[in-house]
Amino acid sequence: MKIVVCVKETEGELSPFDQSAVECALELSDDVTVISMGRPSAKDVLLRLTRLGCKAVLLTDSAFAGADTLATAYALSLAVKRIGADLIICGRQSVDGDTAQTGPALATMLGYSLATNVMDFKADEEQITLSTRMGECTLDYPALITVERIRNLRFAKLRSKLDEVEVLSAQDIGADISRCGLKGSPTRVMKTFESAVGKRKCKFIQPNELEDVIQEGLKKRAEKLAPTVSQTPLTLVWCVGEEVVSAAKTVAKEIKVIPRDSAERLAEIIKEKGCEFVLWPADLWGRSVAPQVQALLDTGLCADCTALETDGKDLFMYRPAFSGTLTAKIRCATRPAMATVRLASGGDAQVILSCGKGVKDILPQMEAAANNMGAQLAGSRGIVDSGYMPYSAQIGLTGRSVGCDVYIAVGISGAVHHTCALDRVGTVIAINPDKDARIFEYADYGIVASAEEVFL
Repeated sequence: MKIVVCVKETEGELSPFDQSAVECALELSDDVTVISMGRPSAKDVLLRLTRLGCKAVLLTDSAFAGADTLATAYALSLAVKRIGADLIICGRQSVDGDTAQTGPALATMLGYSLATNVMDFKADEEQITLSTRMGECTLDYPALITVERIRNLRFAKLRSKLDEVEVLSAQDIGADISRCGLKGSPTRVMKTFESAVGKRKCKFIQPNELEDVIQEGLKKRAEKLAPTVSQTPLTLVWCVGEEVVSAAKTVAKEIKVIPRDSAERLAEIIKEKGCEFVLWPADLWGRSVAPQVQALLDTGLCADCTALETDGKDLFMYRPAFSGTLTAKIRCATRPAMATVRLASGGDAQVILSCGKGVKDILPQMEAAANNMGAQLAGSRGIVDSGYMPYSAQIGLTGRSVGCDVYIAVGISGAVHHTCALDRVGTVIAINPDKDARIFEYADYGIVASAEEVFL
């Protein structure tokens, strides 16, 4: 089986998702080619992968600079056609852009079958059977899958040798320059600024008050999309599904709803009706289908928007970037202008009790506490990487985001890769013996105590 893995170099490293993708490919085949589009310095990362037996290709050209997900997928599609592949494996998303759009768009451009958010798989020469966050499915080849952080990349053997990295320009892959880089990117970043999204004003309470604030949190559901209504709204905004109607009301005079359907059918409807502005839910389904429609319509798509704004003529979209440390204001230069919008509720349990690495020694008692309060037990990356909880329970940038009513973080320090996943939570309660822990900046209520003091 011939496999291509698409990766992105960020600050001299591959993301955990991309590392997982490479390892999955190596498990399945001896014929693995890793492709990356980036600066010449990305060659160093690819060189290291050749020690694992991978062939490596770097797309680098000034024409590729400033590419959004659509322009990136276009360049990668040409490289894949040049190489050929039965299966393409991508990481779920990059850790700087966090859009998860390139993989689905690439599959559509190539005409490959697609599955996203893969948690496990079994493959033979005829097809690949997958377990995903959305359920089970089977794909025929050629196929593209995006994988979660389900594998750890192996180490190179001591005596393994470096191989050459093939470097290709836009001309080498026959690219249309007008579709590459900034020229070919419908989405444009207008400005970025330090993000305050997710920060909350923490009120410190005593352990015996925990049950009361949980009940209070269950009664009031926080709406995280900015409620400000534009003074000069757009005439008409289309919504794929009812879930994003509340977001559309902030920028539109009139709203029309399109039922969920296949990417091909939705693209037909949007084109037939001449939709100018289309909003999608930023759930697992929307994050998979919207990029496919983007590729079919050759238009812009802004991912995971937390707020919308308009001047009556254009749609401006705000989304977190660089793991939530920045907020970007974005517009689409093409029509339809599309965006996936974060939902107030993500279908999670009403209450999530999340444990940090420091709680590992009393995990059975924490599980009992979760059961007693009717909560779902989850964990940070630290406790998952230590092997005490399964990856499916991980909350954070390299795990999953949540939209529950009440989130209780126990023994979690509050690193940015964790707090960036809590934007849609109604009430956050932090329990930590360190009064200066960062998690308290992102909590509505705080208890300065150990887990044992609170739950045992």
